[in-house]
Amino acid sequence: MPHILVAGKIHEAGLERLRNAPGVTFDLVEEVTTESYSPLLEKADGLLIRTQPMTAKEIALAKSLKIVSRHGVGYDSVDVKALNERGIPLAVVGDVNSRSVAEHTLMMMMAVAKQALHHDASIRQGNWGCRNAFSAVELSGHTLLLLGFGRIGQCVAQLALPFGMQVMVYDPYHTEDFIRDKGCIPVSSITEMLPEADFLSVHMPLIDGKALIGKDELALMKSTAIVVNTSRGGIIDEQALCAALQEGRLGGAGLDVMVNEPPAADDPLLSCPRVLLSPHVAGLTQEAAMRMSVSAVENILNCFSASLDPALVVNASEIGYSCSEKS
Repeated sequence: MPHILVAGKIHEAGLERLRNAPGVTFDLVEEVTTESYSPLLEKADGLLIRTQPMTAKEIALAKSLKIVSRHGVGYDSVDVKALNERGIPLAVVGDVNSRSVAEHTLMMMMAVAKQALHHDASIRQGNWGCRNAFSAVELSGHTLLLLGFGRIGQCVAQLALPFGMQVMVYDPYHTEDFIRDKGCIPVSSITEMLPEADFLSVHMPLIDGKALIGKDELALMKSTAIVVNTSRGGIIDEQALCAALQEGRLGGAGLDVMVNEPPAADDPLLSCPRVLLSPHVAGLTQEAAMRMSVSAVENILNCFSASLDPALVVNASEIGYSCSEKS
């Protein structure tokens, strides 16, 4: 009888699927921390995990572990190499939250461009005259540079184009024809296009913990440009971003992700001007949360029934995973 550990609160729909699964038991730890779930790893055959880290240390504790299912599509918080050494598949949920993240991205772009937080605060302070600053800008007629053109990046483009934006795309994994077919302009260099961008939105993974957009890249951008990150904390150098905003070298930023989640009370981003923050919720709409929870549970159940789609296993090639081999 497989025993599953659910590490972090998930939508009730996913828990109900577990309750109705024959021959399955499970533990639920609602707190999203490593310390809360690691004591229960020893008896887990399957693990459903949210955003908390899973290092080689935690993997070593899970002697019976046969499957890790991420409640989402990112997996940089999981030590994939350690899983590979044990031949343990790491599954993601696939295309269940792309629309939610894309909508959140557009929301952040619009809220920063329209000075939503500033205007709201000004009215509450009795400053109705803030309207005469003419500080808000339109999306129409402006250039959006997308870094990454996976499912989310494509959905962002789909939403931005009807606003009258020109959408440029940097993604070395897609052909120029593919990008053009989506109504966008392919570019081969990030640094060459940064000076042209009015808006920058990042939809690429964090590689080796290195910022993709740092001090030098931000220095290339217009002083009115708006930067949005709904991908992973650290892809944009937070220290460099704060400095650019404080010195008036950037128009604004919207961040759904941060290096430290939750941030410390003295994190510079919390007092940085013209920054809109949200607590890593871009993919956590009611609809997406339901889909993610069910899909993450299904991945585990399908693994035990030898029907897990290898396309959802991010390390399938490294461990030679296929449904037939698990049967």
